[in-house]
Amino acid sequence: MTCLARREATRWVSSELGISERRACRVLRISASSLRYRSRRTIIEGLRERMLSLARERPRYGYRRLHVLLRREGYEVNHKRIHRLYRGGGLMVRRRLRKRIAAGKRVPLPAPSRANERWSLDFVSDQLADGRVFRTLNIVDDFTRECRAIEVDTSLSGERLVRVLDLLCTEHGRPKALVMDNGPELTSKALDAWAYRNEVDLRFIQPGKPVQNAYVESFNGKFRDEWLNEHWFLSLGEAREVIEEWRQDYNQFRPHSSLGDLTPEQFRDRTTVLWAPPAPAGPRCDVPKDRPGLT
Repeated sequence: MTCLARREATRWVSSELGISERRACRVLRISASSLRYRSRRTIIEGLRERMLSLARERPRYGYRRLHVLLRREGYEVNHKRIHRLYRGGGLMVRRRLRKRIAAGKRVPLPAPSRANERWSLDFVSDQLADGRVFRTLNIVDDFTRECRAIEVDTSLSGERLVRVLDLLCTEHGRPKALVMDNGPELTSKALDAWAYRNEVDLRFIQPGKPVQNAYVESFNGKFRDEWLNEHWFLSLGEAREVIEEWRQDYNQFRPHSSLGDLTPEQFRDRTTVLWAPPAPAGPRCDVPKDRPGLT
């Protein structure tokens, strides 16, 4: 029985049976101070309605991330009240069961100390409404947690990967290292030649140990949980457009718990000095003019 229900029962027993308040408290095992307690909690107009609105817009956000969004909008409220309103509104993020795997020895992945020190790459697959399978190439900066790119197509070759990396180098600078698994696109001659020309270190994880590529694997989990599992794509063009919108939202709006609830772009802007890569000698990181654009 909750404290509120116990107080109401005590008042009812005292009034209906005509016994003293002290005796009713003793029978129902509640202190007199608890019975006479009056809440001094301030009422914030529109808080519950705004929280429910945000929860409808972002159904895979729990109460902690909703609390961050409400604080951004100027609501002076702690996470415990948001949790009460969240539970009172019947909200709960459904946990999807994960496949159990054998526990093994885990080795911490060294954390980078600056932007462009290390990028992580990985592929994710999904289906269109007509059953066609498409893939996404996800590239994440391990320091800022920014998603540099999500390339979407039914087939992504090593040459396509090199074109994406060339464009990212032009826009963001050249990374010192790339972390990836041993997929055929990532072990291709095209990527190996690109890394040699641009002096980028290729770091391949051990087969069957995705924890060694934990940064992009964590991103993939959020990407699938918050977007791929929540949408039904009718065409490849729609998938590209909608996924790019989510990427921008992830970088610019979504609070990231490992960054102190900042967005990746806010964290990048607040770091003291971002590493500026040296200008490449010659056209190493430049996209050739005769190279066709990405499709």
